[in-house]
Amino acid sequence: VPPEDGWHDTGDVVAMDEDRFISIRGRLKRFAKIAGETVSLAVVENIAAALWPDNAHAAVAIPDGRKGELIVLVTDAREADRMELLTWAQNHGVSELAVPRRVLHVQDIPLLATGKTDYVSVGKMAIAQS
Repeated sequence: VPPEDGWHDTGDVVAMDEDRFISIRGRLKRFAKIAGETVSLAVVENIAAALWPDNAHAAVAIPDGRKGELIVLVTDAREADRMELLTWAQNHGVSELAVPRRVLHVQDIPLLATGKTDYVSVGKMAIAQS
């Protein structure tokens, strides 16, 4: 049964074009908590995509004893570098909290059968490399 307002709350962030086609842009529940501040992991991925648009990127939060969590960018961009991410963020008014503390270079980003990023596997990779 469709909801009264016509929308299902899936937790996805979507955009609708002029033809009313909907495309998924991200997830609401993908956040890191760093020293009491909430940081969108989608923003981290967007920064990486702005610098290396032809590569795949996934940001995950892993436990950190000092600040609660830290962000790891897992990427197949061999040239990806934390300092470039930091410079981009500073030049575009993005909080430095959105700059990952670590960059993990991988051959391929794990995907689910649906073609979406497998964030559980990405998180396990990030923890294993810590």
